[in-house]
Amino acid sequence: MKVPAFLQWFKSVLIVSFACSFMLTAAAQNYYPSDVGNIWVLESIDGEERNTYTLEGPETVDGEERILLKIKNEELSTGEVDTDTYFLTVGADAIELHKTIFELKEPPAMVTADFSTPVTFFPLQLELGDKWQIAEDADVKLEIGLAISGKSITDFEVVGFEEVVTPAGTFQNCAKVQVNVNFTAGGFLNLDSGTHQWFAPDIGPIQYENSDGLLFTLVRSNLLTVPEEPDTTEEDVISEPTSEENATSEPSPEEDVMTETPLEEETMPEPVPYDVTGDGVVNVLDLTFVAARFGASDADADVTGDGTINILDLVLIARNLSN
Repeated sequence: MKVPAFLQWFKSVLIVSFACSFMLTAAAQNYYPSDVGNIWVLESIDGEERNTYTLEGPETVDGEERILLKIKNEELSTGEVDTDTYFLTVGADAIELHKTIFELKEPPAMVTADFSTPVTFFPLQLELGDKWQIAEDADVKLEIGLAISGKSITDFEVVGFEEVVTPAGTFQNCAKVQVNVNFTAGGFLNLDSGTHQWFAPDIGPIQYENSDGLLFTLVRSNLLTVPEEPDTTEEDVISEPTSEENATSEPSPEEDVMTETPLEEETMPEPVPYDVTGDGVVNVLDLTFVAARFGASDADADVTGDGTINILDLVLIARNLSN
């Protein structure tokens, strides 16, 4: 009897392991969603500046389609605007950079850089300690008509994961990325800056601290889902009763007792889908419960309702773990 029991346990462990690995793959979080049309608007906490990130395109450049990330930097008091443009493609593991066009304020100039081989602009998944670098040779065209060559090196490092509170909401498990930039050109232009950026999983950029320590926070984005307010009809609008109505409509103590709703009915929780153990949460106990009945017919473990306990039941539970 010991051998079949051990084999049954081992089979359950293998199935649960497979389901958990599937769950981890399905739950991988994208820290820079790259769909065309995505918009993020960040404003400085002093109310003087606004940064607007937009993904546009695709645009054909040298016969290849590119997504354009445009970051518009706006001085709200003066209306002065400069725009940085990144030409991107999206790979399996990272967003790749092919070209950049920057507008500089001081000195007034246009900086362009082309990459014969694309470089990593941003990994789709991030872990603590991840590092990457963008090194580029750039052409600088000053407003006075002078053209010079320059070099830019940008180092990125994931230095933490934090909760971030913004006007647009509170975000958990946000990746804090330290960005150090060095730009030199012509022997007289040497710019260094250190900034921090925060990215929320499946949302993208939600906070930015510039080299002067000024903080920009997310105020709106089309990736945030806002619940719609229910329509209000005339029947829903009830005018406040007058003092006379209050005096005549007060219920008697007996009526108070009859109209009270039992506390149990008010606080009764809704059943949780895929919670086959009935403990109020979808967790590894539910996976184990179903895995132990794999191949059998058990209505309590058959979450798909197809009459058989199979991998589909496990996948559904794995996708909804911790709900």
